[in-house]
Amino acid sequence: MCDEYTESELDRRGFAKAAGAAGLAAMLPGCTLRSGNKGTEAPDATSIREMAGVDVSVTTPDGKCDAYFTHPKGGKHPGVLIWPDIRGLRPAFRQMADRLAGEGYAVLVVNPFYRNIKGLAMAEGEDFADADVRARLFGYRKALTQEAVMRDASAMLPFLDSREAVDTGRQLGVAGYCMGGPLTIFSAAQNPRRVGAGAIFHGSGVSNESEDSPHLLVPKTKAGYLFAIAENDDERDPGEKTRLKAVLAPRKEWHEVEVYPGAMHGWCPPDSRAYNKAAAEKAWGRMLALFRATL
Repeated sequence: MCDEYTESELDRRGFAKAAGAAGLAAMLPGCTLRSGNKGTEAPDATSIREMAGVDVSVTTPDGKCDAYFTHPKGGKHPGVLIWPDIRGLRPAFRQMADRLAGEGYAVLVVNPFYRNIKGLAMAEGEDFADADVRARLFGYRKALTQEAVMRDASAMLPFLDSREAVDTGRQLGVAGYCMGGPLTIFSAAQNPRRVGAGAIFHGSGVSNESEDSPHLLVPKTKAGYLFAIAENDDERDPGEKTRLKAVLAPRKEWHEVEVYPGAMHGWCPPDSRAYNKAAAEKAWGRMLALFRATL
């Protein structure tokens, strides 16, 4: 779907204000937010560990992907790859990666559009509701075929394993938001030996009736899965949860498929106009349950 920014739950002035570091700090509890090398502590922050984050470049078969890598200072930890939504790698996803690092994970969040653009996919002041902006981003999205994503995963997963902070004796996790849903499944299928978990939030295009639907790759993986589905996504395709449960039920691995009442597509990232704090916190907790059970 990827249309959460056209049905605003925040007015434009409120959204612009929330997009800043202070706004994100107020919207994203339980973590230490960063601005450059300095952290901005949310009033109710309860970060578990001190984190070390750095911008990195991952060499893939198709070029160099800019990314952000963050982890607790000291020790080795399970690695997690994050695929962002259609708006790409941006401050909100860096903060989410830091929060996950605070829970004891080494996290790589990537720019999925590196073939087309480095850095921010949307310039400051651009609005996803603008037709030209949407057309550009969806143009970038078209390059993310199953084959392209598997090539990316073939570099990104080993990149995680090459980091000193990553415990290679434990499985890797992958998480994806919106368009990152099928990318998560493709990543797990690219290296089923290494990927132990896939967490998908308001996934777009994870399941359909075609013979090449991404969800049909799930049985070829060894990962546990979390599918957190938005209420309006379920209304548009009520058969999706049934198709997902059909491929997950015969497997022994951890799995959960749930529709989140009242949560609209895009409810998890704190800079989304559809952000729903209560539902986002619940989904976050279920991701941690998956990772603790499988990684």
